[in-house]
Amino acid sequence: MDAIETRRFENPDQFLDMKERGGISIVKMGDGSAGMRAIFEPGWTWEADEKPLLGSPASCPMQHTGYCISGSLMVRMVDTGVETRIGVGDFFEIPPGHDAYVDGADRVELILFAPPEHQH
Repeated sequence: MDAIETRRFENPDQFLDMKERGGISIVKMGDGSAGMRAIFEPGWTWEADEKPLLGSPASCPMQHTGYCISGSLMVRMVDTGVETRIGVGDFFEIPPGHDAYVDGADRVELILFAPPEHQH
């Protein structure tokens, strides 16, 4: 019989600590899928706060599927320079090859989902 699995972001399997600019709590489920809660404080930029934690790639190499709970995040596709604002209530799919920054004075909170094949 299958059991229901629950996890909490307060007790993550992994935490990307961005100090005073926020962080990403990662929980992993038994099947290898993952859920992430990203909190980015005003002034957060991918370039300054996350890029160094990923080994400094030219742009974010990951695809993100998620939902915006609070704040406003501006996401830019590096190759084209096209910017898209993600705001409260938006469900989104961001392809690899982007960077981002918090737009405005409000904390951004996102919930991100990753299927097993996204895991490293």
